[in-house]
Amino acid sequence: MSKQAQGQTLDPTRWRTLFVVAISQLMIVLDSSIMNIAIPSAKIDLGISDANQQWVITAYTLAFGSLLLLGGRIGDYMGRKKIFLIGLAGFALASALGGIASTQGLLFASRALQGVFAALLAPAALAIISVTFTVPSERAKAFGVIGAISGGGAAIGLILGGTLTEYASWRWCLGVNTPIAVIAGILALKFVHESKAAGDNTYDIPGVITATSGLFALTYGFNEAATKGWSNSLTISFFVAAAILLIIFVIIESKVANPLMPLRVITERNRGGSYLGSLVVGAGLFSMFLFLGLYLQVILGFSPLKSGFAFLPFTAGIIIFAGVASQLLPKVGPKPLMVPGLIFAGIGLLLLTRITPDTGYFTHVVPSLLIMSSGMALVFIPLTSTSLHAVSSHDTGVASAMLNTSQQIGGSLGTALLNTVSATAAATYAASNTELGKMVQPFAMTHGFTVAFKFSAVLLFIGAVVLFFFINIGKDSLVETEGVIAH
Repeated sequence: MSKQAQGQTLDPTRWRTLFVVAISQLMIVLDSSIMNIAIPSAKIDLGISDANQQWVITAYTLAFGSLLLLGGRIGDYMGRKKIFLIGLAGFALASALGGIASTQGLLFASRALQGVFAALLAPAALAIISVTFTVPSERAKAFGVIGAISGGGAAIGLILGGTLTEYASWRWCLGVNTPIAVIAGILALKFVHESKAAGDNTYDIPGVITATSGLFALTYGFNEAATKGWSNSLTISFFVAAAILLIIFVIIESKVANPLMPLRVITERNRGGSYLGSLVVGAGLFSMFLFLGLYLQVILGFSPLKSGFAFLPFTAGIIIFAGVASQLLPKVGPKPLMVPGLIFAGIGLLLLTRITPDTGYFTHVVPSLLIMSSGMALVFIPLTSTSLHAVSSHDTGVASAMLNTSQQIGGSLGTALLNTVSATAAATYAASNTELGKMVQPFAMTHGFTVAFKFSAVLLFIGAVVLFFFINIGKDSLVETEGVIAH
């Protein structure tokens, strides 16, 4: 595409569009972590048992993770702006319902409903960015903003959750979304332009049923593994069901005329590598938030609010280096940023293995957070770009959904796998260090956390290897993508 052609197709409201999409993206990312700190208060208020507390988080992630592919396709076919607006309206309503929930059942239902509308909202948001920004350098900046939000949003959620729970009520952790979604919806009506897939827009119903059921079974299986163990019969049953359903799904997708997830989307090596890398990174990075949060509160005795603020260096590092990554991406291409970024983040995680119940936050935690965040910022931004590399306008939404799906599945896998690793290591340490007496518990727990950090670092290093071998596009990748998407 010539410079002149680019100039003629530039959308004068594109930066305002990015602002609107960024608000929605932040809301979705926040909701995956904001309720973590609010759970203790919600449990007391609604009489939620220890066995059921997981559903405050799981109800959201199950609905979100299992419906993303369908949500992406609906946006492609019905119109991304229309589905974006429906997603915002539904998310606002579900959040308000959760904020006034009088029973645990109503809270769980509202969280699931949030997940349903987030599954419409997330792929539509990323697809809107892809079709709105047609100049490579500008697209890199736009992806930089979305990548920074994706990377730092969870930490912001912990801070906001702690603040609202401590100074207002846990209910505001949900209620705060409603005015934000309403404002974003009003702005979207004015600044976001409609786009939809050309060509065949029929739905692949067998694909929808098998993909949604398979992803639900997989996500639920990981959740059961985290709470009941990998050898539990229910855990195994869900994994077997997921494998069968997803194999059937792939067979269907290779046969039908207009598939829900065209295999061409994932078989292109750069996109396929991006999704695989995203899955591994999601699994590896999750442990940092989970176990470091536990270490700060349980071992060091930080309050929920103080724990939230303790993650600020991570958020700051992501935001600063996201700007660096968006500047470098059009000049050097994705691989020179992503591979060193993951290695750097892995080193940051390995540094966390030095913590003990006696080490300090500023000496042992802050340096690791800064190193990890700077590395992850170099990964998130190019990964968003390569996941949509050379994808046709017809498949933009579903390719965006695939990135979100791989992150969700990775997060679920990370929770289950690393929880088991940490608990086993802690139990082994406690059994072989009985001479510590009453002090054995904090030392055993911390040891479990450090072993989980080692496994997480290995996962990030595996991600670096995956991206090194799969990604073969250079600095012209954004130009190539632009030519395909903007038609």
